[in-house]
Amino acid sequence: MNKTIRLSGRIDTTNAQHTESALMQEIGDFAGELILDADELDYISSSGLRVILRLRKKYTNIKIINCKPDVYEIFEMTGFTDMIDISKAYRRVDITGCEVIGEGFNGIVYRLDPETIVKVYKHPDCLPEIHAERELARKAFVMGVPTAIPYDVVRVGECYGSVFELLNAKSFAMLLREGFDLDTLAKESVDILKIIHSTQLKHGELPDKKQEGIKWARVCLPHLPEGIGDRLVELFSAIPDSDCMIHGDFHVKNIMRQNDENLLIDMDTLAVGNPVFEFEAIYAAYLGFSCVDSSASAVFLGIDFDHCHGFWNKTVEYYFAGKSKEYIQDAVRKISIVSYTRMLRRFITRLNMEDPGNKLMAEYCKQYITKNLPLVDSLAI
Repeated sequence: MNKTIRLSGRIDTTNAQHTESALMQEIGDFAGELILDADELDYISSSGLRVILRLRKKYTNIKIINCKPDVYEIFEMTGFTDMIDISKAYRRVDITGCEVIGEGFNGIVYRLDPETIVKVYKHPDCLPEIHAERELARKAFVMGVPTAIPYDVVRVGECYGSVFELLNAKSFAMLLREGFDLDTLAKESVDILKIIHSTQLKHGELPDKKQEGIKWARVCLPHLPEGIGDRLVELFSAIPDSDCMIHGDFHVKNIMRQNDENLLIDMDTLAVGNPVFEFEAIYAAYLGFSCVDSSASAVFLGIDFDHCHGFWNKTVEYYFAGKSKEYIQDAVRKISIVSYTRMLRRFITRLNMEDPGNKLMAEYCKQYITKNLPLVDSLAI
């Protein structure tokens, strides 16, 4: 638990005592992490530094964020950066009028200029997620996954964003809208998928998608017919453990072509697990969310439903090339069951179930799982 207090203006001999009293009163008996946001602090004198020093003695779990360069230099020159976690302010960027080139659950991607894009996270307390995603992207890049590496963190209004250098890059969704060959792009996307899935990690390096999947099934259990819910949990639990890397949000908006190179963005969903957990997210993006309204996936991805359907079919065809028709049909059924389980869990826990559209989709998920689960003996592919 943390508490954030904003510092502003100047803290010097004229107001240091008043500032200290006001801070002590606002903090009170709080015992968690104390964050002093110095975004609006223009200057701090030695008197102000003594205020900070006394605060640190009373509240040992303290850090200062968003310092302007001049203020940070004062902290650095006086040795405060050796005693307290103090960070500089993030560069501010303005996205007014910028083209939206993609949107996911956590953020919206904007084109800043021909050379750079910024992924703006939707909630303001996202810095830990941003830094985690940067580390995941670096890890994937070092292991040979074609990944765009964020090189800067910026402030965008009250939110934060990651900046990527993607010179004249376009998403696969944009290329499809411009008439590029679907078959070729699907082949290229599968090439990336196979690189990801051939990457093995040490146990515990990334989140385990199987454990997350078991939680989905347990949430759904009481909402399914007798026997079906228990069997669903049983089959999720029986999926073999795997340290195979999966992207977790792989679709045409998250694959960018820069010149002749294809790169992945949105690496905050990296995990390990059986490829069924990769394909369930792909299925949901292209088809699953259109189970009731055929336009839903098209709205999300920015391509029409025929392209969504075609891209899914070609992805399956090229990924499972050489497998029998029966094998592929069985794999798609397993993928769909896992996908509708995750979707049903989402409707149960996150969305307003009084909404007619949500109720229809939740009912579709239940019916699909109930009908198809008895037809499979495992959920692994």
